[in-house]
Amino acid sequence: MRASRGRFIAVLVAVLLLLHGVPWWVLVLAPGWPGPVTAAATVLTVGLLAGFPLAMWQGHGPAHRDPLAVAGDTWLGLLWMLFSWSVLGGLASFVLSILGVAAARWVGAAVLLWVAVLAVWGFWQARRIPPVRRVNVVLPRLGSGLDGLRVVLIADTHFGPINRARWSSGVTLVVNGLDADVIAHAGDLADGSIAQRQAQVAPLGEMRARFARTYVTGNHEYMSGAVEWSGHMAGLGWTVLHNAHVLVERGGSVLAVAGIDDRTAASSRVPGHGADIGAALAGIAADVPVLLLAHQPKQVSVAAAAGVDLQVSGHTHGGQIWPFHLIVRAEQGALHGLTRHGPRTQLYTTRGAGFWGPPFRVFAPSEITLLTLRCGAG
Repeated sequence: MRASRGRFIAVLVAVLLLLHGVPWWVLVLAPGWPGPVTAAATVLTVGLLAGFPLAMWQGHGPAHRDPLAVAGDTWLGLLWMLFSWSVLGGLASFVLSILGVAAARWVGAAVLLWVAVLAVWGFWQARRIPPVRRVNVVLPRLGSGLDGLRVVLIADTHFGPINRARWSSGVTLVVNGLDADVIAHAGDLADGSIAQRQAQVAPLGEMRARFARTYVTGNHEYMSGAVEWSGHMAGLGWTVLHNAHVLVERGGSVLAVAGIDDRTAASSRVPGHGADIGAALAGIAADVPVLLLAHQPKQVSVAAAAGVDLQVSGHTHGGQIWPFHLIVRAEQGALHGLTRHGPRTQLYTTRGAGFWGPPFRVFAPSEITLLTLRCGAG
């Protein structure tokens, strides 16, 4: 136990040194700025390096100090952008030096300016009301009576230390304008307790759907009180699909809308929680198509084995801040959009409506998704 903790701390320190050290080298040391500029920038870098873990611990740890969480999250986003573009800038500077062009100072200035532009644009992207992405999904087993069924998918609202109650109301207005038959919230509702985030979540109680409003837990619920948040959503009139399903019927056709817990639920030590596809699909007739809510795209392997027709997921945020999408795609197997998995199962992964942590979205726009289900050949 003590050895594993020591390894974790060592890795954490190494990562922090790397994330801060590369921008310091490319933007401060290599350009050869005047001595006072280099000294001031170095002191600032050391201060941020020391203060960052403290802000994150005080903000996201037991104290839940929201202002420090916002400060730490914001620096995390800026740091990731500075690191990523400093790596590219450093490579460009190296190539230019081989060609005999001394451009370290120009490269450093360009990286700083570009990151500043990305930060402003990414902040706007993260805080705006998500645009609606409209997608037709053909389900060969869907009955003609349900042709054209409108499913509005949202996920990853991540109501957290930045108060987004007005944003939540705006999302609700957009969703209510889509004439949904079914609304699916695919998890990661909030970060924090009900007492902290209740006002931000409240507008979701006003969302309207003709047949069902459904919700499943994401991995962040298991850090913020999955049982409590599930109960709260039920109190707002949502159907919590805790390894369960509901049936939607129209024109003599039936669709099962099922949901499973997040894949982290089993290790969360929350009694009775853990993804159970068998329980979720129990009692559904063999000829009834299934729409499954599962927070993480990689849960599609279980869905495909069970013969699910369509899984809807979130979790990836589309990468949220480029080039993090490379890691997310490798870990989850899907980043966003519609993909096929086996002869029957399709997966739609939304980029999500909100953001986690850093209040930025860079080359990973948010979305509210309107899935129109169609019957017929795939």
